[in-house]
Amino acid sequence: MGKTVRIVVDRPIGYDHNGLVYPINYGYIPGIIAGDGEAQDAYILGIDEPLTEFEGQVVGAVRRKND
Repeated sequence: MGKTVRIVVDRPIGYDHNGLVYPINYGYIPGIIAGDGEAQDAYILGIDEPLTEFEGQVVGAVRRKND
């Protein structure tokens, strides 16, 4: 928590993925590998416009049951 990270946004707000429209900017943190062997997922909250990348502090963690 509190670490500054760079996030690559590959699914910006409004991105349509087979009918699922993303309501937030969603991406990954390059260089940090999650438990599933892929780059760590990241949600960017509080920014209401589509982004391609973002730099900011980690303020929380979400543990998803099915991922």
